[in-house]
Amino acid sequence: MRGLQERLKALSAARLQGMGRGIEKESLRVAQHGVLAQTPHPQALGSALTHPHITTDFSESQLELITGVHRSAEMAETELTQVHQAVYRALEGEMMWVGSMPCTLPPDDQIPLGHYGTSNVGQSKTVYRMGLGHRYGRRMQTISGIHYNWSLPDVTTAEYFGLIRNFRRHSFLLLYLFGASPAVPRGFAENADLQPLGDDTMHMPYATSLRMGRLGYQSDAQNSLSVSYNSLDSYAASLADALVRPYPAYEKLGIRAADGSYKQLNDSLLQIENEFYSTIRPKRVIFPGERPLHALRERGVEYIEVRCMDLDPFVPAGIAPATMRMIDIFLLHCLLDESPLDSPAEIAALGRNQQRVAARGREPGLKLERGGVEVLMSDWLREILNECAPIAAWLDAHEGSDAHVQALAAARAAVLAPDTLPSARVLAQMQRDFNGSHDAFVRAHSQRTRDHMLGLPLPANVSAHMAELASESLAEQRRIEASDSMPFEIYRQQYLAPDRLRLPRGAPVPAA
Repeated sequence: MRGLQERLKALSAARLQGMGRGIEKESLRVAQHGVLAQTPHPQALGSALTHPHITTDFSESQLELITGVHRSAEMAETELTQVHQAVYRALEGEMMWVGSMPCTLPPDDQIPLGHYGTSNVGQSKTVYRMGLGHRYGRRMQTISGIHYNWSLPDVTTAEYFGLIRNFRRHSFLLLYLFGASPAVPRGFAENADLQPLGDDTMHMPYATSLRMGRLGYQSDAQNSLSVSYNSLDSYAASLADALVRPYPAYEKLGIRAADGSYKQLNDSLLQIENEFYSTIRPKRVIFPGERPLHALRERGVEYIEVRCMDLDPFVPAGIAPATMRMIDIFLLHCLLDESPLDSPAEIAALGRNQQRVAARGREPGLKLERGGVEVLMSDWLREILNECAPIAAWLDAHEGSDAHVQALAAARAAVLAPDTLPSARVLAQMQRDFNGSHDAFVRAHSQRTRDHMLGLPLPANVSAHMAELASESLAEQRRIEASDSMPFEIYRQQYLAPDRLRLPRGAPVPAA
């Protein structure tokens, strides 16, 4: 604790003011009655391939809204809200689903894949999604969440990996505090632990985030990976092997069908880097056509991406500024605290802890594995939050507010009152007001959010700017398509070539 406080005091005001956060928010497009939209990505939203703020994730019906980098939580929320406003004005009778777990879905093959035009890069994005559908099923890919991108000036690559190791040890705190997916539509997935809540809904009574548990992004194939975060070298080596090593089940699937259409990009354990499921990722802005792993190896970590946040159905933008402040406090704790190297045994234990908290996080007396013994999760939570107190106070001292202290106080109160957590509130309201129906609950909040966003004034300059971005993105997609001359198969082989993942022989791995 003393070492953490000393490192905290060494943080200058300039570095704290340079802290950046950006948000990527996924949401399904649905019809007014809550059925998955089968319509194409709206033309008024521009090109999903090239628009800087509005794209699609797995499905053509799964919007992804992206903010820039902001120096405050309020600024990030303001931009995210304005992007929402622009989107809702273009949806024409549709709305965005505000829950992480999807609405009742059509048969798997009727969930539309994202389409990005006829260019090689656009085709590769669709083929990648076709591969995800074959490997894991399309239903799993419709689960939505929020990715929180975070950076601090003058942090080295080694320090970012220390942060990541601590984040993986303690991320159960975020699942507990902010998980909001304790229920799923009946028939979404088979699990013996699920219990009926209403006629059309299954749940786990003490769940926090089924999205982050066995019903969410899980892969038996990826379970064979034991990725170490002890250094960029160890992380990159693990991923590089998975990106080039054929996996028997995917070899059997094949890359192309008899008619020549593509089933997947390749038959490796991972098609591309983004297929690796993780609660947090080291990231680097890439150059056009560059592989993400090569960018990391050549220029080091630039920021981290937190991937375990559920959509909050009670908040119009899906994430509140107070939540962002708590994430900032937590990430600074992960950065400043001592971070021992990980081991295969610890990595396995962390996976078990994540499953316990996702499925049973509000269970009284729940224990987690820590250093080879089981400890009460509530005690561990309080210990982490106590250590976060000086960080919250330090941030407020530099901002001249008490906003971070208030966010931390709310987190401490939630440890004592699990019934106030978003996951508990979701279940309570489903039962009280919607006859235990997941779809009815999320549909009502989706309609409320749509009405709220449409009722907010959108500044004329923002509206004009969003319209200009949409038009420019469509023109940019046409330019990319017109400039393509290489056959897609050659493009695919060249992009996936193992040499694209490597640094030149003898090149040093950067420190920052």
